[in-house]
Amino acid sequence: MGDVTEKEMDNLTFKSDTVLSDVHIHCPNKRHLMVRLNAVGQPVFLSYFKLLWNTDNSASEKSGREATAEREHQYSSGDELCDKDRNNLKNERESNTEGLEALLDDDGDLEVVRRPRSTSDLEAEDLSRDRVYPVILMKGKEDAFEDEEQECTCTDVVKIEHTMATPLEDVGKQVWRAAFLLADYVLFKRDMFRCCTVLELGAGTGVTSIIMGTVASRVYCTDVGDDLLAMCEQNVALNKHLMEPGGGEIKVKELDWLKDEFCTDPEALFSWSEEEIADLHDHCTVIMAADVFYDDDLTDALFRTLYRITHNLKKSCTVFLAIEKRLNFTLRHMDITCEAYSHFRNTLNDLENLQDGKMKYIVEPIKPDFCQFLSYERIEQLELWKITADQLT
Repeated sequence: MGDVTEKEMDNLTFKSDTVLSDVHIHCPNKRHLMVRLNAVGQPVFLSYFKLLWNTDNSASEKSGREATAEREHQYSSGDELCDKDRNNLKNERESNTEGLEALLDDDGDLEVVRRPRSTSDLEAEDLSRDRVYPVILMKGKEDAFEDEEQECTCTDVVKIEHTMATPLEDVGKQVWRAAFLLADYVLFKRDMFRCCTVLELGAGTGVTSIIMGTVASRVYCTDVGDDLLAMCEQNVALNKHLMEPGGGEIKVKELDWLKDEFCTDPEALFSWSEEEIADLHDHCTVIMAADVFYDDDLTDALFRTLYRITHNLKKSCTVFLAIEKRLNFTLRHMDITCEAYSHFRNTLNDLENLQDGKMKYIVEPIKPDFCQFLSYERIEQLELWKITADQLT
């Protein structure tokens, strides 16, 4: 672990404004392999996200709700339930409800008789209870993590380095549900994205770009911050085997929404060459972004960047935006609100109503009922939006 002490790690990592992605607590007993500390002292973990490639084209035609329901048990056990298992579970549930009416009191409430609990009972329950925190494992880069490696094959696992708790300004170093939702859509509509040139804004760990790289010809995976981009580049390298069969290429680049120009400084680690900028403008037909709408100023900057880039493209472009509507209680409103989401929707509406004689944007929601290829909780607050951008001049 180098010269960083445990006390220093605590001071650097666990602050009052720490944010933890729900993706990392979806499976609380999952082992999380800590591989290193990043440049600012945050622990970096390596996680394996299994792709459900057994979802074939015939299954894709089912509704997303059916496919999700069929896989819920897969995510918890790793094995698909057979018909016999389903019938046994159904019979067990039915038997558990027999005689329930006899346990109701005069008001219809359930009457539960409890016996006194001894100390030994409490100890036994504590021993059998599932732990509700991730188990953190540590190793050196040269060591083998044999259990996980044996479970992983070249075609069904995405390996992602990420952090698990960060200040708000570093949330791009975590994996978020909306990124998985967008990745699911890419896999569901893979023929639509095949051989495309794609730009991702605010790519974070790069998981969506990596999935896109399995079908697209070239993906420009962009964000800001050398530490984040280095992590993203490492993730691309970890998953290079997924892109090789289709010949896809992922280029990790800096793209700051608060600046009007691409970074072309040759001294910068993730700068653009003039040839790459020209390639983007000449061939890009898809732009995507996932879970980047949590700050109003950054949302405004993203939409300005979208306008600038789509106006400079030589071809019509389709934009896909994935977002999670987050509910927060605010003292200002004394109510539960979604301020960041509301600002996103207002800005999206402004884009669609734009009449500058140069660009026309058509906005439409995509119902998130398509098949699920990654293990995460697809909650009702997840949304996917499609924007068709056409130049008028």
